[in-house]
Amino acid sequence: MIEQFLGTWKLESSENFEEYMKELGVSAAIRNMVELVKPSIIISVDGDKVIIKTENSFKNTEIAFELGEEFDETTADNRNVKSTITLSGGSMIHVQKWLGKETTIKRQIVDGKMVVECIMNNVVSTRIYKKV
Repeated sequence: MIEQFLGTWKLESSENFEEYMKELGVSAAIRNMVELVKPSIIISVDGDKVIIKTENSFKNTEIAFELGEEFDETTADNRNVKSTITLSGGSMIHVQKWLGKETTIKRQIVDGKMVVECIMNNVVSTRIYKKV
């Protein structure tokens, strides 16, 4: 089921992302910079590992993980989190936990585009990526 996510995706549109970053505790200076960039996400597989690279002019990140297994992640905004990524009902569910907090990043393919919902508390941001 991971196959549908494989490839390179470019951000096409973004709604409510600044509010989501505020909820995460991201500083205003970083929020302002991030709002200006349109990241690419490259998803690939190497054996049992799934690799997600995020590239933009602000900061590049890469995570490599096995589905369903917790791993340490340093996020683009420098949070050190415990992450678990699973596949459920056609969605890739990415849960990050740190300092008693939790956020969920839900990726799904809708009409050939990758729809990414970033959820923390009652704040939801929707970002849509087009395959390139």
